[in-house]
Amino acid sequence: METAAVRYNLDRLVTLAGKTPIWAVLKGNGYGLGAGEMAKLCHEAGIRRFAVTEISEALDIRMQFPQAEILMLRPTTDPGELQQMLDLEIIATISCSAEAAALNSLALQRGTVAEVHVKVDTGMGRYGFMPHETEKILSVYRHNDHLAVSGIYTHFHSAFCNEASVFAQADAFRGVLRALIDAGVEPGAAHCCNSSAFLRWPELHMDGVRLGSALLGRVLTKADLRRVGRCEASVDEIRWLPTGHSTGYGAAWKAKKPTRTAVIGVGWYHGFAVSYGDDIFRVRDCIRAMIRAFLNILRRKKLYVRINGALCPVLGHVGMLHTVCDVTKVSCSVGDTAILDINPLLVRGMEIQFR
Repeated sequence: METAAVRYNLDRLVTLAGKTPIWAVLKGNGYGLGAGEMAKLCHEAGIRRFAVTEISEALDIRMQFPQAEILMLRPTTDPGELQQMLDLEIIATISCSAEAAALNSLALQRGTVAEVHVKVDTGMGRYGFMPHETEKILSVYRHNDHLAVSGIYTHFHSAFCNEASVFAQADAFRGVLRALIDAGVEPGAAHCCNSSAFLRWPELHMDGVRLGSALLGRVLTKADLRRVGRCEASVDEIRWLPTGHSTGYGAAWKAKKPTRTAVIGVGWYHGFAVSYGDDIFRVRDCIRAMIRAFLNILRRKKLYVRINGALCPVLGHVGMLHTVCDVTKVSCSVGDTAILDINPLLVRGMEIQFR
């Protein structure tokens, strides 16, 4: 993993944020790169706030940075997890009355006050008070003496593709903030922007932004960021395939002329040429996927592997453990290094290293 690229992205994001606090979201074990390692890079860039979804991630960060603010994005009523969160001084997310009661009771028993942020569900459908549940939200602030609410947030579900939905959610969230203020309650730091929203709409930055995928430059929104995540593997074999010979399952590719090929011991098992998030079955999403695939065909969009500085087209289907590419015009030998783009979140069967 290229630390230089992460550092570049962090510097760029910090500049874009200006005085707005950044919460570095290090869920998924730092997007597959290690929460502790990513926290170090973020800390070097001046970021002192982190957001996680697992106790183990929070522990990795807390051991290095005792004074850091750590927000647990995943709410819970589990007594064991709540005990650990209090031990580590993690900011808890409260998304329903039961969570508030459970944490308040435990904090009372321990003679302490737990810092929390309130989550509002403006459309994501995962955790949170509904915007109309004003009285329930107010009760978190007013009727839990051992909870200190320092923030409130929501999450956009379509910031990468639907501006109208983003502003509808933002308006609903602002409505909650106004209701709290009108009731005489100070809401705390309000935050709603994820990476895509942060890059597209500065007017929504509010009192903080939560940035995760942008740290790796893996955002659908156009931005001056560097894509992080590559695999280095050796060329296992080089051979000539005669005209008409195929490669890969299904014989999807056949040589139109004698072709020199390189075999690389990395495939979809390791995360190459694998995508996620394709589990939506609305008709319009299926149509979009088909259109996207059709356009890729028209544009002859291909997968490439880089060998000795040259882009080498992938031939046929990517196998479970192997990839074949065209090196007819490339000077290379067995043992040379091939570079493949892989999302760190999808890596399996390989060791992730920082450079």
